[in-house]
Amino acid sequence: MSAIAGDRPAGHRPVGQLVQLSLYWLGLSSIWAGVDLILSGRLQFDALVPKGSEASALFLLTVGGAIVAVVVQPTIGTISDYTATRWGRRKPYIFIGSLLDLVFLYAIGTSNGLLAIGVLYMLLQFSSNFAQGPFQGYVPDLVPAAQVGLASGLVGMFQVLGNVAGFLIGSLAVGSHSYLLGFVALAAIEVVTMLSVVIGVDEGRDAMPRNGRSWLAIAADAWGADVLANRSFVLLVLSRLFVLMGGATLVKLALFYLAQTHGLDEQETSSTLIVVLALVTVGNLVAVIPASRLSDRIGRKAVIYGSCAVGAVGLTTCALAPSLQVAFVGVTLFGISSGTFLSVDWALMTDTIPKAASGRYMGISNLATGSAGIFAIMIGGTISDVVNRSVGYGTGPRVAYLLAVAWFVVGAILLRGVVQERASRGPAGETRIAEPA
Repeated sequence: MSAIAGDRPAGHRPVGQLVQLSLYWLGLSSIWAGVDLILSGRLQFDALVPKGSEASALFLLTVGGAIVAVVVQPTIGTISDYTATRWGRRKPYIFIGSLLDLVFLYAIGTSNGLLAIGVLYMLLQFSSNFAQGPFQGYVPDLVPAAQVGLASGLVGMFQVLGNVAGFLIGSLAVGSHSYLLGFVALAAIEVVTMLSVVIGVDEGRDAMPRNGRSWLAIAADAWGADVLANRSFVLLVLSRLFVLMGGATLVKLALFYLAQTHGLDEQETSSTLIVVLALVTVGNLVAVIPASRLSDRIGRKAVIYGSCAVGAVGLTTCALAPSLQVAFVGVTLFGISSGTFLSVDWALMTDTIPKAASGRYMGISNLATGSAGIFAIMIGGTISDVVNRSVGYGTGPRVAYLLAVAWFVVGAILLRGVVQERASRGPAGETRIAEPA
């Protein structure tokens, strides 16, 4: 099925095909949820760094990888827009990147030196984003406008399930000290989901013409200043960055919060993380599909505003919680917020970008995804360690969580400048575009 550059695909896709388009998100999301949690556990409980510097050390271990992700994802996504092979324009990158992920996951699992882990983490970011940049062009490539809300909800759902799988594997690996086994399990999930997409998805849209340009020139196009002319896109990327920073602060510092603020030991931290996972999962799954459906009716932005408000309340509750039971309430609220945002934000981005260059624009949009976690650790982790040393060990994560509430506020403010085009159904079932909101 070929599509004219810039046009939406016509027709209607069965739900099973939409599920298959989104399945690889489970594998990709599980990797980073699991890897980051296992690294946090090693820093906290294996005495790899001095007490009180755990969060700062996590930042130093992962900052190089974040830079790699920011560079690789838009660049390879753009190159894939112009790639013509028998497999299609996205699949070769998904296949090669996934196989490299397996190598680097195993290598991290068998490494003990901080320098080696940091370098291997960078290589894993390279290979993962080599696959993800092209892959995330599938929804804009293949999904008709009337089904974008549903497809976005499925993307959000599989990201949630991937986070669940990675978080569960990471928690069990930390609790049992079975780090290598944890990395092997993450690799297995990615292989299965990758093969499902590579074997089962018909890519449809033809590659964009190169017109005699070199691949180097096309790669440079990823960073062309013309993107800045799309004001709504730029503001949406910035809004996504701040909202994701709020959630990333809670998630990235969760192990430190439980161990330092609530005084849990290694086994207690592991078992409590599983409870946290269950609560976040329930919140995610309750929200993800209804939120995407609701956004088709009242608009994407209105639903994201609600997500920011609920996320801010959840994070404040965790920061001030006198007990784990109260913190669990905040975690559940965060789960609802996260599930809502993951599904609806993806739909709004799909509505906003040029469809023919979806690999490039979705890659650039995920600058926010790739850098949110590192900014969260850089700011929140540094503050946490400073407060721990100057005020009292265990106070730092609370202060970092309170600061992160501001990220939700900033994200909502930036979203106000995004011009929204909302797809709706006409009386005869045809798709039409509502006035910008």
